[in-house]
Amino acid sequence: MSRLNSFRSFLRGREPQPRAALEFLRYIGPGILVTVGFIDPGNWAANVAAGSGFGYSLLWIVTLSTLMLILLQHNAAHLGIATGLCLSEAATEHLPAWLSRTLQVSALGAAASTALAEILGAAIALELLFHLPLPLGGVLATAFSLWALLTNSYRKLEKWIIAFVSLIGLSFLFELSLVKVPWTMALRGWVVPAVPEGSMLIVMSVLGAVVMPHNLFLHSEVIQSREWHLLDESAIRKQLRYEWMDTIFSMGIGWAINSAMILLSAATFFSAGIRVTELGQAQSLLRPLLGNAAALVFCLALLFSGLSSSVTAGMAGGSIMAGIFREPYNIRDRHSRFGVFLTLGLGCLILFFVKDPFSGLIYSQMLLSVQLPVTIVCQILLTSSRKVMGRFANSVLDNALLWGIALVVTALNLILLFS
Repeated sequence: MSRLNSFRSFLRGREPQPRAALEFLRYIGPGILVTVGFIDPGNWAANVAAGSGFGYSLLWIVTLSTLMLILLQHNAAHLGIATGLCLSEAATEHLPAWLSRTLQVSALGAAASTALAEILGAAIALELLFHLPLPLGGVLATAFSLWALLTNSYRKLEKWIIAFVSLIGLSFLFELSLVKVPWTMALRGWVVPAVPEGSMLIVMSVLGAVVMPHNLFLHSEVIQSREWHLLDESAIRKQLRYEWMDTIFSMGIGWAINSAMILLSAATFFSAGIRVTELGQAQSLLRPLLGNAAALVFCLALLFSGLSSSVTAGMAGGSIMAGIFREPYNIRDRHSRFGVFLTLGLGCLILFFVKDPFSGLIYSQMLLSVQLPVTIVCQILLTSSRKVMGRFANSVLDNALLWGIALVVTALNLILLFS
């Protein structure tokens, strides 16, 4: 069944609309966690760089990335719901060894690159708040993330961190009413692709900041842990419908927040001829709303988002490593723990060699987009296989859309290489 038909069948289901709507609310969660990742330090840097350097002309990549993200995240969740396997487990089980190892090793590199951005963002916040050297801040952020994962204490903090970071994201949306945005130019930027001279690195950074490979692994892991594949066919189809709605709803929020960051950066910096070279400069985006408290709130949000996202990156690394050994993620298992330590350890180690923190954030996001084609292709091979998915394999329309995404991402990477 295509995604469009699935959506239509949901709308004309037998349940009364109020009851169906209330039941849908129970399934909101995995998509929201992915969306919170949109407000991580690497994402802030990519969006601020896009708006301050190129105005409204790169808004189209947020639109394109979000559309691709909706299809890819749902497809990854589709795999978890239908098979009970995360992406890494399914790759080990069903792909040739050379291909599954290529996917998993490169995905671990992408997770480490993500961890670098998150740890670096938290370190920048600690530097702004307490004047700590970046390496020391990075070590402290890494130690906190490892403690949170190894003790499962993060589960107790997660709701508070998500609530606070989401509040900051929503404040970006509210600030749109406080700045003068040329909406005609913005609307054109959202739908008309343009690649100004020197912008290709930023284009790929925004793409990598939205469509993050480790989130595809993590989404399938979170979904499969609920063991919905053990239910009957009608129940599985019901889970797929609700998950589809959760993904559209959550990624729509992400699109709005990402767009707001670029719009505010363009209105605040680009219009004044200021190109942002330090993430700390971006605190002025919050000043119209929060006055002199903007710096403190910005730094706290940056710190909390960096810490929460680094934990997510560690979980993704643990899930990928566990999948190599045909195991689900379990922090008590040595393979999962090794993946967590490897991901966060590499991210922290690379930080010691970063001379320009803002550029480090940008390049870390660009590396994510370089790995994307490998993850996308392997995911399509798995979810289009009837041997893997049974009757829940991708439809012809699904495959056409997913292969189209793979071609677009590959083409953008080639353009980046030649530029």
